[in-house]
Amino acid sequence: MSSTTAGVTTPKKVSRLTRSSKILKVIINAIQDRKGENIISLDLRKIPEAVSDFFIVCEASNTVQVKAIADWVEVEVKKQLGELPYRHEGHSAAQWILVDYVNVVVHVFLSETRKFYRLEEMWGDGEAEMEEITEEAPVAKKAARKKK
Repeated sequence: MSSTTAGVTTPKKVSRLTRSSKILKVIINAIQDRKGENIISLDLRKIPEAVSDFFIVCEASNTVQVKAIADWVEVEVKKQLGELPYRHEGHSAAQWILVDYVNVVVHVFLSETRKFYRLEEMWGDGEAEMEEITEEAPVAKKAARKKK
């Protein structure tokens, strides 16, 4: 993208996402609003093969809650940031719903499905942070990793 002024084309400034980016905060708050559990943000920016800058992973105990979390994330991101997801998948089975905002991908799992796929282990080179619920806003803590 670029803009032209008096015949001179200047590139449009593209800002990189960081852990403090608004979209991450909105997504994590939306998950917490619908009682999502074990919320982890994975920073994938240093992985060349990564399809996104961040994954936000959480779980729920039943399919109704999985749908509610994914739907609420979409509602809140649209309401607060005016962004629609590029794509979303998994609503019919509701065992693993993926909401793709290109630079951030949200994975809402049924608890058993999350244990089976072990997404955090697959992307283990990323920097993981467990999101804790606070009264005002989520607080990130480095997730403990087991080295094999």
